[in-house]
Amino acid sequence: MPPKAPIKIFSGTQTRYLAEKISLCAGRELGNIKLVNFSDGEFATAYEETVRGSHVFLIQSTFPPSDNFFELLMMIDAAKRASAYKIVAVIPYFGFARQDRKDQPRVSIGAKLVADMLSTAGVDRIITMDLHADQIQGFFDIPVDHLYASSIFVPHIRQLNLENLVIASPDVGGTKRANTYAKFLETPMVICHKYRSKANVIDEMRIIGDVKDKNVIILDDMIDTAGTITKAAGMMMEEGARSVRAYATHAVLSGPAYDRIENSALTEVYVTDSIPLKKSSAKIKTLSVAQLFSETIDRVYNYQSISTQFVI
Repeated sequence: MPPKAPIKIFSGTQTRYLAEKISLCAGRELGNIKLVNFSDGEFATAYEETVRGSHVFLIQSTFPPSDNFFELLMMIDAAKRASAYKIVAVIPYFGFARQDRKDQPRVSIGAKLVADMLSTAGVDRIITMDLHADQIQGFFDIPVDHLYASSIFVPHIRQLNLENLVIASPDVGGTKRANTYAKFLETPMVICHKYRSKANVIDEMRIIGDVKDKNVIILDDMIDTAGTITKAAGMMMEEGARSVRAYATHAVLSGPAYDRIENSALTEVYVTDSIPLKKSSAKIKTLSVAQLFSETIDRVYNYQSISTQFVI
């Protein structure tokens, strides 16, 4: 039997803050990689150590700007041309995931395009977390390990020891996620029904369910402009809720998000470090996914099951 391929972990520029935590949890050092920037805006990626015959894990979230995604593509291409044995892209936040279908005429399906570009670049496997749409896994013809932040959120919610707990979905699309949490935690569920005339603008919202005298937890895969969760929190408090908290995997937090959260009825907002926070906030708390990804990388490398990591 041939010797096992050595493991090497590298990080993209903007996700190094998380990659360092992951490598520390794994008890491994990050590999050396160099990014050279040119005056016209182009950049080049180069490994400063051999990856020949290695099982290479590349950690990079693809949040805006698109340079982060293109840097990942170049890291994959460089590893392939340097004769890496296997190339695994570890993408805690998978950008463009909201473009998973044609919801109107003459639009692109961005998530499928991203999947095609990653495959063409030469990646052998994807590890990601809480995709905006589960069906994106089907856009790939390679294995996709889809992790869930519930492994971190559920134990944390239990530690809060909240009485009269209610799980809420911020929209109809998140009903399945909220229902799974509600069943596992044995709590009721409410739904926020919203109507949008255009992206990031809510025209109308209604709360379906009883929140009076309840401690409400809103669950979502991401917070972008925070319009939905802050409006929902305000309406729930008006309908008699004791408190409203939010748990969201990806802290996109664009535009007026920080100001909206600070001035909202939300008691606390918990997010993961799949995306770095742009600034600090008294209400926003971060729960790290480093241990989860570290264990997954180790299990993938050793050809072990990762399903035992799933809480729900």
